[in-house]
Amino acid sequence: MELNETRQSNVATSEDEDAINYGNLVKQSLMNSFNVNDFIESNISTVHDIDDVVVDSPIIFLLVKCFIIGFIILAAIFGNMLVIVSVMQHRKLRVITNYFVVSLAMADMLVALCAMTFNASVELAGKWLFGSTMCDVWNSLDVYFSTASILHLCCISVDRYYAIVQPLDYPLIMTFSRVIFMLCIVWTFPAILSFVPIFLGWYTTAEHLDYLKSHPYICEFKVNKSYALISSSVSFWIPGIVMILMYYKIYKEADRQERLLYRSKVAALLLDKHLQINGISVQRQSIHTVEPCAISKMRREKKAARTLGIIMSAFLLCWLPFFLWYVISSLCASSCSSPKIVVGIVFWIGYFNSALNPLIYAYFNREFRYAFQRTLKDLFFHFRIVAPSDT
Repeated sequence: MELNETRQSNVATSEDEDAINYGNLVKQSLMNSFNVNDFIESNISTVHDIDDVVVDSPIIFLLVKCFIIGFIILAAIFGNMLVIVSVMQHRKLRVITNYFVVSLAMADMLVALCAMTFNASVELAGKWLFGSTMCDVWNSLDVYFSTASILHLCCISVDRYYAIVQPLDYPLIMTFSRVIFMLCIVWTFPAILSFVPIFLGWYTTAEHLDYLKSHPYICEFKVNKSYALISSSVSFWIPGIVMILMYYKIYKEADRQERLLYRSKVAALLLDKHLQINGISVQRQSIHTVEPCAISKMRREKKAARTLGIIMSAFLLCWLPFFLWYVISSLCASSCSSPKIVVGIVFWIGYFNSALNPLIYAYFNREFRYAFQRTLKDLFFHFRIVAPSDT
């Protein structure tokens, strides 16, 4: 009897332990399930947060890009248009040098209208929207007007060189017919570099042409090595070297004339002192009337040299990154591909030069600054008078 009772108590104890263990297992499984649910919910919320950031960041980036691109385009259009209107309305600006300035403003304005606008559509839409034929048209216009703008800057540097270094021979060198001839070359030569090789397919490889035909929503300007070297040399490297040489010679001449003027002033003062010591009275009015003319002429030349140096520096800073990328990416082909954002940045830094030239003239040239103010005042009063009459 005692043995049976012991066995029954052991069986009851084992059953109780099994029940307790089962209850603990159920409890642990429930806790694990709650932990898994919490983990899943937390991960889902994290994914939603990441999606919100991913959705919001492209919108912000697109708005910033749209603002920058729109500012550059509008500044290039209205700034260069202001240059053209100011020279047409103010007779004081109608000189030989400003023929190049007006033609440069026309080229920069066409860069904004015909090149920047298409590039902006690609940057904002993410694809080419106008077909393969218009892709060749856009690439041709881009190369044409950008090259014309750069060649205008080269002509301006040559014009300033003769005006400062050889002022007596300048009217004989820069005649009206010679300026028109230079402008004709500046406007016709870039067409040989742009429209002819692009429409004939000489600028790239046959594989890339087939790729563009089979992908009409892509417009990439990938050039072969020979075209990259020739076009970059004509559009940037040769004009850049000419501008640097011209500015170096202008700077040396301005420094030489400044030293000569200083020596002449010192010699005149010493001569006056010597005459005063010896008691000789000589009328020195002619020297005192000539010196202010020489000083004012020197100041004008220094301002012209400074303005040209700023224009040349802006030109190099804006276009050097693009042409370095252009040559390097063409020579090493597919082995050194660049991200799209880098390509877009170097393109628009070069485009920014077309919007920067009017600002340079407005800030560093007093005559242009005065003409800009008068033109803007006239436009403001014109719209102020016209607006009430329309209402």
